[in-house]
Amino acid sequence: MHAEVGDELIIEGHRVGEPRRTGKVQEVRGNNGGPPYRVLWDDTGRSTLMFPGSDCLIKHLGETNNEEAS
Repeated sequence: MHAEVGDELIIEGHRVGEPRRTGKVQEVRGNNGGPPYRVLWDDTGRSTLMFPGSDCLIKHLGETNNEEAS
């Protein structure tokens, strides 16, 4: 997985009725764009450090679709 500052992380809900979570990458701490990432979450306004799982998509800055490009 590869991300850059400004990219959007998208995590779909795992249960019926559970909303999608989105956030913006504020900092990349791993080597060569790898995790962990500091993410500012849209739903809470909080910033957390995360290691994304396989359920996470990255929308790279400037992309027009939600496909993971990693």
